[in-house]
Amino acid sequence: MPSDSTLRLVWIYPDLLSTYGDQGNVLVLEQRARKRGIEVETVHVRSSDPVPESGDIYLIGGGEDRPQILAAQRLRKDGGLHRAIARGAAMLAVCAGYQIMGSTFGGEEGQPVDGIGLLDIASSRGPARAVGELVAEVDTSLNLPTLTGFENHMGVTHLGPGVKPLSRTLAGIGNGDGFEGCFAGHVVGTYLHGPALARNPALADLLLGWATGTTLSPIDDSWYDRLRKERLDAVMSR
Repeated sequence: MPSDSTLRLVWIYPDLLSTYGDQGNVLVLEQRARKRGIEVETVHVRSSDPVPESGDIYLIGGGEDRPQILAAQRLRKDGGLHRAIARGAAMLAVCAGYQIMGSTFGGEEGQPVDGIGLLDIASSRGPARAVGELVAEVDTSLNLPTLTGFENHMGVTHLGPGVKPLSRTLAGIGNGDGFEGCFAGHVVGTYLHGPALARNPALADLLLGWATGTTLSPIDDSWYDRLRKERLDAVMSR
């Protein structure tokens, strides 16, 4: 985080990829940062604008096929996101945004479309739409509780050696190989909606910790922990 102690959040292409309420991830980060006395500046970058390189956490959401293809084209041409991540910024990429981060993804007719190559993944069109609640057990190195969320996608995502699976699916489809999402460095990709950070505040705090380089003061999430346990019990008992 810069020396002026202002956390800079960058919400990428809300005019193209904000179909499933993923802007809620931005709001959660704003709220949890401010509860800890961290000043926050949020930049909404439309697809006609350059992606600034000075952000601390970048976020991109889900969307339909045509906006996804257009977003990938513009991000490849822009290059600002690559430079920001190379500098050490954190990122959360969700659903269509997650697929864009890889080498390829499935287009409107299932044809391969070039991604931006930020993550060592490749996605394609799956045999059936994955819709419903998703529960996944997180890689132990991240020290996070079980993730929950809602998935709605046609993608199958294959992970290369340059990334690690974010979590192992206990319910739902995720990547289609028994795992959900991936991470590399300070970049996280996931199919989780809900929005993801509202459903998983510990994941929000992981991103905030990476961005600030500090150990965050705790927030009382006991009310949410009870709600989360009820949701997990309901999904796993089906």
